[in-house]
Amino acid sequence: MKKSLKSWRYPIILLCSIGISSIGEWIYFIALNLTVLNLTESALAVSGLYIVRALSTLFTNFWSGSLIDRFNKKHLMVLLNLCRSILIVALPCFSSLGWIYVLVFFITATSSMYHPTSMTYITKLIPIGQRKRFNSLRSLLDSGAFLTGPAIAGFLFMLGTPNMAIYLNAIALFLSACITIKMPDVERHEQLGFAHRTENATYYKILLHDWKMVIHFSLKNAYVMAVYLLFSTTIVLMTATDSLEAAFATQVLALSEGEYGILVSIAGVGVLIGSLTNSAFVEKTSTAWLIGMGSITTAFGYLLFTSSYTFFIAALGCFLLSFATAFANTGFYTFYQNNIPAESMGRIGSIYGFFEALFIIILTAAFGVTAESISIRFVIVSASFVMVTVAIILFILTIRSSKATLYQSTSESHN
Repeated sequence: MKKSLKSWRYPIILLCSIGISSIGEWIYFIALNLTVLNLTESALAVSGLYIVRALSTLFTNFWSGSLIDRFNKKHLMVLLNLCRSILIVALPCFSSLGWIYVLVFFITATSSMYHPTSMTYITKLIPIGQRKRFNSLRSLLDSGAFLTGPAIAGFLFMLGTPNMAIYLNAIALFLSACITIKMPDVERHEQLGFAHRTENATYYKILLHDWKMVIHFSLKNAYVMAVYLLFSTTIVLMTATDSLEAAFATQVLALSEGEYGILVSIAGVGVLIGSLTNSAFVEKTSTAWLIGMGSITTAFGYLLFTSSYTFFIAALGCFLLSFATAFANTGFYTFYQNNIPAESMGRIGSIYGFFEALFIIILTAAFGVTAESISIRFVIVSASFVMVTVAIILFILTIRSSKATLYQSTSESHN
Protein backbone atom coordinates (compact mmCIF):
# COMPACT_ATOMS: atom_id res chain seq x y z
CA MET A 1 0.00 0.00 0.00
CA LYS A 2 2.84 2.38 0.95
CA LYS A 3 4.68 1.55 -2.28
CA SER A 4 1.50 2.14 -4.30
CA LEU A 5 0.90 5.52 -2.67
CA LYS A 6 4.51 6.53 -3.35
CA SER A 7 4.23 5.59 -7.03
CA TRP A 8 1.05 7.70 -7.33
CA ARG A 9 2.44 10.71 -5.46
CA TYR A 10 3.38 12.81 -8.50
CA PRO A 11 0.46 11.63 -10.71
CA ILE A 12 -1.96 12.78 -7.97
CA ILE A 13 -0.21 16.16 -7.70
CA LEU A 14 -0.38 16.51 -11.49
CA LEU A 15 -4.09 15.61 -11.47
CA CYS A 16 -4.68 18.34 -8.86
CA SER A 17 -2.95 20.84 -11.12
CA ILE A 18 -5.02 19.74 -14.13
CA GLY A 19 -8.25 19.85 -12.08
CA ILE A 20 -7.63 23.39 -10.83
CA SER A 21 -6.77 24.55 -14.34
CA SER A 22 -9.86 22.86 -15.88
CA ILE A 23 -12.29 24.45 -13.42
CA GLY A 24 -10.64 27.82 -14.05
CA GLU A 25 -10.99 27.35 -17.82
CA TRP A 26 -14.77 26.87 -17.55
CA ILE A 27 -15.15 29.90 -15.28
CA TYR A 28 -13.08 32.02 -17.68
CA PHE A 29 -14.99 30.78 -20.76
CA ILE A 30 -18.40 31.73 -19.36
CA ALA A 31 -17.20 35.00 -17.82
CA LEU A 32 -15.53 36.10 -21.06
CA ASN A 33 -18.73 35.51 -23.06
CA LEU A 34 -20.74 37.57 -20.57
CA THR A 35 -18.11 40.34 -20.47
CA VAL A 36 -18.21 40.76 -24.26
CA LEU A 37 -22.03 40.54 -24.30
CA ASN A 38 -22.31 43.23 -21.58
CA LEU A 39 -19.78 45.41 -23.39
CA THR A 40 -21.32 45.22 -26.87
CA GLU A 41 -24.87 43.87 -26.33
CA SER A 42 -24.23 41.93 -29.55
CA ALA A 43 -24.43 38.15 -30.06
CA LEU A 44 -22.26 38.66 -33.16
CA ALA A 45 -19.43 40.00 -30.99
CA VAL A 46 -19.63 36.83 -28.85
CA SER A 47 -19.50 34.71 -32.02
CA GLY A 48 -16.38 36.69 -32.92
CA LEU A 49 -14.69 35.21 -29.83
CA TYR A 50 -15.13 31.70 -31.27
CA ILE A 51 -13.67 32.80 -34.61
CA VAL A 52 -10.67 34.43 -32.89
CA ARG A 53 -10.07 31.31 -30.78
CA ALA A 54 -10.27 29.05 -33.84
CA LEU A 55 -7.88 31.24 -35.85
CA SER A 56 -5.46 31.36 -32.92
CA THR A 57 -5.46 27.55 -32.66
CA LEU A 58 -4.78 27.26 -36.39
CA PHE A 59 -1.96 29.80 -36.27
CA THR A 60 -0.32 28.22 -33.21
CA ASN A 61 -0.56 24.53 -34.12
CA PHE A 62 1.16 25.16 -37.45
CA TRP A 63 4.55 25.73 -35.79
CA SER A 64 4.32 25.21 -32.01
CA GLY A 65 5.19 21.48 -32.06
CA SER A 66 8.73 22.31 -33.21
CA LEU A 67 9.22 24.44 -30.09
CA ILE A 68 7.48 22.04 -27.71
CA ASP A 69 9.66 19.04 -28.60
CA ARG A 70 12.82 21.13 -28.18
CA PHE A 71 12.02 22.80 -24.87
CA ASN A 72 11.93 21.43 -21.34
CA LYS A 73 8.27 20.44 -20.88
CA LYS A 74 8.05 21.19 -17.16
CA HIS A 75 9.54 24.67 -17.59
CA LEU A 76 7.36 25.33 -20.65
CA MET A 77 4.19 24.29 -18.77
CA VAL A 78 5.04 26.69 -15.93
CA LEU A 79 5.82 29.50 -18.39
CA LEU A 80 2.62 28.99 -20.41
CA ASN A 81 0.43 28.95 -17.28
CA LEU A 82 2.08 32.12 -15.99
CA CYS A 83 1.65 33.82 -19.38
CA ARG A 84 -2.02 32.84 -19.47
CA SER A 85 -2.49 34.09 -15.92
CA ILE A 86 -0.95 37.50 -16.72
CA LEU A 87 -2.91 37.89 -19.97
CA ILE A 88 -6.20 36.97 -18.26
CA VAL A 89 -5.53 39.47 -15.45
CA ALA A 90 -5.09 42.14 -18.16
CA LEU A 91 -8.45 41.35 -19.84
CA PRO A 92 -10.72 43.46 -17.55
CA CYS A 93 -8.41 46.46 -18.07
CA PHE A 94 -9.57 46.83 -21.68
CA SER A 95 -12.96 48.11 -22.80
CA SER A 96 -12.14 47.98 -26.51
CA LEU A 97 -13.49 44.88 -28.29
CA GLY A 98 -10.47 44.88 -30.62
CA TRP A 99 -7.99 44.68 -27.75
CA ILE A 100 -10.05 41.97 -26.03
CA TYR A 101 -9.88 39.94 -29.25
CA VAL A 102 -6.09 40.43 -29.37
CA LEU A 103 -5.69 39.20 -25.78
CA VAL A 104 -8.03 36.25 -26.39
CA PHE A 105 -5.94 35.37 -29.46
CA PHE A 106 -2.76 35.13 -27.35
CA ILE A 107 -4.51 33.40 -24.41
CA THR A 108 -5.83 30.75 -26.81
CA ALA A 109 -2.36 30.44 -28.41
CA THR A 110 -0.81 29.63 -25.01
CA SER A 111 -3.64 27.14 -24.31
CA SER A 112 -3.08 25.48 -27.71
CA MET A 113 0.61 25.04 -26.83
CA TYR A 114 -0.13 23.84 -23.29
CA HIS A 115 -2.19 20.77 -24.31
CA PRO A 116 0.49 18.95 -26.39
CA THR A 117 3.17 20.06 -23.90
CA SER A 118 1.29 18.55 -20.95
CA MET A 119 0.49 15.42 -22.97
CA THR A 120 4.20 14.86 -23.62
CA TYR A 121 5.10 15.55 -19.98
CA ILE A 122 2.40 13.13 -18.76
CA THR A 123 3.69 10.44 -21.14
CA LYS A 124 7.23 10.82 -19.81
CA LEU A 125 6.19 11.02 -16.15
CA ILE A 126 3.53 8.29 -15.93
CA PRO A 127 4.74 4.67 -16.34
CA ILE A 128 2.95 2.80 -19.12
CA GLY A 129 1.14 0.52 -16.64
CA GLN A 130 -0.45 3.50 -14.85
CA ARG A 131 -1.52 5.53 -17.89
CA LYS A 132 -4.98 4.03 -18.37
CA ARG A 133 -5.89 4.58 -14.72
CA PHE A 134 -4.42 8.11 -14.84
CA ASN A 135 -6.43 8.97 -17.99
CA SER A 136 -9.64 7.66 -16.44
CA LEU A 137 -9.07 9.85 -13.37
CA ARG A 138 -8.32 12.78 -15.67
CA SER A 139 -11.66 12.21 -17.45
CA LEU A 140 -13.35 12.20 -14.05
CA LEU A 141 -11.71 15.53 -13.19
CA ASP A 142 -12.72 17.01 -16.54
CA SER A 143 -16.33 15.96 -15.96
CA GLY A 144 -16.18 17.46 -12.48
CA ALA A 145 -14.87 20.70 -13.95
CA PHE A 146 -17.67 20.62 -16.56
CA LEU A 147 -20.23 20.57 -13.73
CA THR A 148 -18.56 22.68 -11.02
CA GLY A 149 -16.96 25.32 -13.29
CA PRO A 150 -20.24 26.85 -14.57
CA ALA A 151 -21.79 26.48 -11.08
CA ILE A 152 -18.91 28.42 -9.48
CA ALA A 153 -19.09 31.00 -12.28
CA GLY A 154 -22.83 31.47 -11.66
CA PHE A 155 -22.24 31.87 -7.92
CA LEU A 156 -19.51 34.47 -8.56
CA PHE A 157 -21.81 36.39 -10.93
CA MET A 158 -24.37 36.60 -8.12
CA LEU A 159 -21.74 38.01 -5.77
CA GLY A 160 -20.13 40.41 -8.21
CA THR A 161 -19.22 40.94 -11.85
CA PRO A 162 -17.80 38.58 -14.50
CA ASN A 163 -14.43 40.24 -13.83
CA MET A 164 -14.30 38.49 -10.46
CA ALA A 165 -14.63 35.14 -12.22
CA ILE A 166 -11.90 36.12 -14.70
CA TYR A 167 -9.53 37.00 -11.85
CA LEU A 168 -10.32 33.68 -10.16
CA ASN A 169 -9.23 31.82 -13.30
CA ALA A 170 -5.98 33.81 -13.34
CA ILE A 171 -5.38 32.73 -9.72
CA ALA A 172 -6.20 29.10 -10.64
CA LEU A 173 -3.63 29.15 -13.46
CA PHE A 174 -1.04 30.71 -11.15
CA LEU A 175 -1.68 27.95 -8.58
CA SER A 176 -1.38 25.35 -11.35
CA ALA A 177 2.01 26.83 -12.32
CA CYS A 178 3.18 26.74 -8.67
CA ILE A 179 2.14 23.07 -8.36
CA THR A 180 3.96 22.23 -11.61
CA ILE A 181 7.17 23.78 -10.25
CA LYS A 182 7.16 21.08 -7.55
CA MET A 183 6.88 18.30 -10.14
CA PRO A 184 9.99 16.30 -11.18
CA ASP A 185 11.99 17.43 -14.20
CA VAL A 186 11.67 14.36 -16.45
CA GLU A 187 14.01 15.88 -19.08
CA ARG A 188 16.78 17.03 -16.77
CA HIS A 189 19.39 14.83 -18.45
CA GLU A 190 18.10 15.15 -22.03
CA GLN A 191 19.71 17.38 -24.65
CA LEU A 192 17.07 19.77 -25.95
CA GLY A 193 17.25 22.76 -28.26
CA PHE A 194 17.33 23.71 -31.91
CA ALA A 195 20.48 21.83 -32.88
CA HIS A 196 20.15 20.73 -36.50
CA ARG A 197 22.38 18.77 -38.80
CA THR A 198 22.38 21.48 -41.45
CA GLU A 199 24.63 24.45 -40.83
CA ASN A 200 22.97 27.88 -40.65
CA ALA A 201 19.56 26.21 -40.44
CA THR A 202 16.76 28.76 -40.35
CA TYR A 203 13.57 28.21 -38.39
CA TYR A 204 11.80 27.74 -41.74
CA LYS A 205 14.13 24.83 -42.59
CA ILE A 206 13.63 23.30 -39.15
CA LEU A 207 9.85 23.64 -39.52
CA LEU A 208 9.97 22.02 -42.97
CA HIS A 209 12.16 19.21 -41.57
CA ASP A 210 9.65 18.62 -38.77
CA TRP A 211 6.67 18.45 -41.13
CA LYS A 212 8.56 15.91 -43.25
CA MET A 213 9.30 13.93 -40.09
CA VAL A 214 5.59 13.81 -39.19
CA ILE A 215 4.68 12.68 -42.73
CA HIS A 216 7.39 10.00 -42.63
CA PHE A 217 6.21 8.77 -39.20
CA SER A 218 2.59 8.68 -40.40
CA LEU A 219 3.45 6.59 -43.46
CA LYS A 220 5.65 4.24 -41.43
CA ASN A 221 2.98 3.82 -38.71
CA ALA A 222 -0.11 3.81 -40.92
CA TYR A 223 -2.28 1.77 -38.53
CA VAL A 224 -1.60 4.00 -35.51
CA MET A 225 -2.31 7.16 -37.50
CA ALA A 226 -5.43 5.60 -39.08
CA VAL A 227 -6.86 5.14 -35.56
CA TYR A 228 -5.79 8.71 -34.74
CA LEU A 229 -7.44 10.15 -37.88
CA LEU A 230 -10.69 8.20 -37.44
CA PHE A 231 -10.99 9.33 -33.81
CA SER A 232 -10.20 12.93 -34.85
CA THR A 233 -12.92 12.68 -37.51
CA THR A 234 -15.49 11.83 -34.84
CA ILE A 235 -14.29 14.84 -32.78
CA VAL A 236 -14.69 17.15 -35.81
CA LEU A 237 -18.20 15.80 -36.52
CA MET A 238 -19.20 16.07 -32.85
CA THR A 239 -17.98 19.68 -32.60
CA ALA A 240 -19.72 20.75 -35.82
CA THR A 241 -22.94 19.02 -34.70
CA ASP A 242 -22.74 20.65 -31.26
CA SER A 243 -22.72 24.07 -32.95
CA LEU A 244 -26.36 23.44 -34.01
CA GLU A 245 -27.44 21.77 -30.75
CA ALA A 246 -29.11 24.84 -29.19
CA ALA A 247 -30.89 25.77 -32.43
CA PHE A 248 -32.13 22.19 -32.88
CA ALA A 249 -33.43 21.97 -29.30
CA THR A 250 -35.24 25.34 -29.32
CA GLN A 251 -36.33 25.69 -32.97
CA VAL A 252 -36.92 22.10 -34.14
CA LEU A 253 -37.95 20.36 -30.88
CA ALA A 254 -39.58 23.62 -29.68
CA LEU A 255 -38.12 23.28 -26.19
CA SER A 256 -38.23 26.24 -23.83
CA GLU A 257 -35.03 27.75 -22.46
CA GLY A 258 -35.72 25.99 -19.15
CA GLU A 259 -36.15 22.62 -20.85
CA TYR A 260 -32.97 23.17 -22.85
CA GLY A 261 -31.18 23.97 -19.57
CA ILE A 262 -32.42 20.66 -18.15
CA LEU A 263 -31.14 18.90 -21.29
CA VAL A 264 -27.67 20.39 -20.75
CA SER A 265 -27.79 19.34 -17.07
CA ILE A 266 -28.68 15.77 -18.09
CA ALA A 267 -25.64 15.76 -20.38
CA GLY A 268 -23.52 16.93 -17.43
CA VAL A 269 -24.86 14.14 -15.23
CA GLY A 270 -24.12 11.66 -18.04
CA VAL A 271 -20.50 12.84 -18.22
CA LEU A 272 -20.10 12.47 -14.45
CA ILE A 273 -21.72 9.01 -14.21
CA GLY A 274 -19.77 7.86 -17.28
CA SER A 275 -16.50 9.05 -15.78
CA LEU A 276 -17.23 7.35 -12.44
CA THR A 277 -18.16 4.08 -14.19
CA ASN A 278 -15.10 4.36 -16.40
CA SER A 279 -12.83 4.85 -13.36
CA ALA A 280 -14.35 1.80 -11.66
CA PHE A 281 -13.96 -0.60 -14.59
CA VAL A 282 -11.06 0.85 -16.60
CA GLU A 283 -8.52 -1.76 -15.45
CA LYS A 284 -10.83 -4.61 -16.49
CA THR A 285 -11.54 -3.18 -19.96
CA SER A 286 -9.07 -3.31 -22.84
CA THR A 287 -7.95 -0.05 -24.42
CA ALA A 288 -9.20 -1.25 -27.82
CA TRP A 289 -12.75 -1.73 -26.47
CA LEU A 290 -12.64 1.61 -24.67
CA ILE A 291 -11.90 3.39 -27.96
CA GLY A 292 -14.14 1.26 -30.20
CA MET A 293 -17.25 0.81 -28.06
CA GLY A 294 -16.88 4.29 -26.51
CA SER A 295 -16.91 5.86 -29.99
CA ILE A 296 -19.81 3.73 -31.26
CA THR A 297 -21.95 4.43 -28.18
CA THR A 298 -21.19 8.16 -28.43
CA ALA A 299 -22.13 8.17 -32.13
CA PHE A 300 -25.41 6.29 -31.47
CA GLY A 301 -26.15 8.79 -28.70
CA TYR A 302 -25.83 11.62 -31.22
CA LEU A 303 -28.04 9.70 -33.70
CA LEU A 304 -30.68 9.19 -31.01
CA PHE A 305 -30.59 12.88 -30.03
CA THR A 306 -30.69 14.24 -33.60
CA SER A 307 -33.49 11.83 -34.63
CA SER A 308 -35.64 12.63 -31.59
CA TYR A 309 -39.07 14.28 -31.68
CA THR A 310 -39.70 14.35 -27.92
CA PHE A 311 -37.88 15.73 -24.90
CA PHE A 312 -37.51 12.24 -23.37
CA ILE A 313 -35.73 10.74 -26.42
CA ALA A 314 -33.53 13.85 -26.76
CA ALA A 315 -32.58 13.59 -23.08
CA LEU A 316 -31.80 9.88 -23.46
CA GLY A 317 -29.57 10.63 -26.45
CA CYS A 318 -27.76 13.43 -24.55
CA PHE A 319 -27.17 11.17 -21.57
CA LEU A 320 -25.89 8.29 -23.73
CA LEU A 321 -23.45 10.38 -25.79
CA SER A 322 -22.03 12.18 -22.75
CA PHE A 323 -21.85 8.92 -20.74
CA ALA A 324 -19.73 7.19 -23.41
CA THR A 325 -17.33 10.08 -24.05
CA ALA A 326 -15.22 9.31 -20.96
CA PHE A 327 -14.58 5.74 -22.14
CA ALA A 328 -13.61 6.82 -25.67
CA ASN A 329 -11.29 9.60 -24.44
CA THR A 330 -9.56 7.39 -21.86
CA GLY A 331 -8.92 4.69 -24.46
CA PHE A 332 -7.69 7.14 -27.09
CA TYR A 333 -5.33 9.04 -24.76
CA THR A 334 -3.84 5.75 -23.54
CA PHE A 335 -3.38 4.46 -27.10
CA TYR A 336 -1.85 7.78 -28.14
CA GLN A 337 0.62 7.89 -25.24
CA ASN A 338 1.67 4.27 -25.75
CA ASN A 339 2.25 4.47 -29.51
CA ILE A 340 3.46 8.01 -30.31
CA PRO A 341 7.15 8.62 -29.42
CA ALA A 342 7.41 11.16 -26.59
CA GLU A 343 10.32 12.96 -28.29
CA SER A 344 8.13 13.85 -31.31
CA MET A 345 4.72 13.96 -29.64
CA GLY A 346 4.59 17.77 -29.65
CA ARG A 347 5.11 17.99 -33.42
CA ILE A 348 2.74 15.14 -34.28
CA GLY A 349 -0.01 16.37 -31.94
CA SER A 350 0.27 20.01 -33.05
CA ILE A 351 0.34 19.32 -36.80
CA TYR A 352 -2.60 16.91 -36.66
CA GLY A 353 -4.31 19.38 -34.31
CA PHE A 354 -3.86 22.07 -36.98
CA PHE A 355 -5.82 20.03 -39.53
CA GLU A 356 -8.44 19.06 -36.94
CA ALA A 357 -9.03 22.74 -36.10
CA LEU A 358 -9.13 23.65 -39.82
CA PHE A 359 -11.78 21.02 -40.60
CA ILE A 360 -13.81 22.04 -37.52
CA ILE A 361 -13.98 25.60 -38.89
CA ILE A 362 -14.85 24.45 -42.43
CA LEU A 363 -17.45 21.89 -41.33
CA THR A 364 -19.06 24.18 -38.74
CA ALA A 365 -19.46 26.91 -41.39
CA ALA A 366 -20.78 24.37 -43.92
CA PHE A 367 -23.27 22.99 -41.38
CA GLY A 368 -24.51 26.50 -40.59
CA VAL A 369 -25.03 27.42 -44.27
CA THR A 370 -26.69 24.06 -45.10
CA ALA A 371 -28.96 24.27 -42.05
CA GLU A 372 -30.17 27.69 -43.22
CA SER A 373 -30.77 26.57 -46.81
CA ILE A 374 -32.20 23.05 -46.19
CA SER A 375 -32.98 22.18 -42.55
CA ILE A 376 -31.21 21.76 -39.21
CA ARG A 377 -32.51 18.20 -38.73
CA PHE A 378 -31.28 17.05 -42.15
CA VAL A 379 -27.77 18.37 -41.44
CA ILE A 380 -27.31 16.92 -37.96
CA VAL A 381 -28.98 13.56 -38.72
CA SER A 382 -26.73 13.20 -41.79
CA ALA A 383 -23.69 14.09 -39.66
CA SER A 384 -24.76 11.51 -37.04
CA PHE A 385 -25.03 8.77 -39.66
CA VAL A 386 -21.52 9.62 -40.91
CA MET A 387 -20.32 9.60 -37.29
CA VAL A 388 -21.80 6.14 -36.71
CA THR A 389 -20.15 4.85 -39.90
CA VAL A 390 -16.75 6.24 -38.88
CA ALA A 391 -17.16 4.81 -35.35
CA ILE A 392 -17.98 1.33 -36.73
CA ILE A 393 -14.88 1.43 -38.96
CA LEU A 394 -12.83 2.54 -35.95
CA PHE A 395 -14.26 -0.30 -33.84
CA ILE A 396 -13.43 -2.91 -36.52
CA LEU A 397 -9.93 -1.47 -36.77
CA THR A 398 -9.28 -1.49 -33.01
CA ILE A 399 -10.41 -5.08 -32.32
CA ARG A 400 -8.10 -6.65 -34.91
CA SER A 401 -6.27 -9.43 -33.06
CA SER A 402 -3.08 -8.83 -35.08
CA LYS A 403 -2.78 -5.35 -33.51
CA ALA A 404 -3.52 -6.41 -29.92
CA THR A 405 0.01 -5.59 -28.69
CA LEU A 406 -0.52 -1.90 -29.54
CA TYR A 407 -3.31 -1.73 -26.94
CA GLN A 408 -1.57 -3.50 -24.06
CA SER A 409 -0.72 -1.42 -21.00
CA THR A 410 2.52 -3.18 -20.11
CA SER A 411 6.12 -2.13 -20.61
CA GLU A 412 6.75 -5.29 -22.63
CA SER A 413 4.23 -4.32 -25.28
CA HIS A 414 5.77 -0.91 -25.59
CA ASN A 415 9.25 -2.14 -26.29
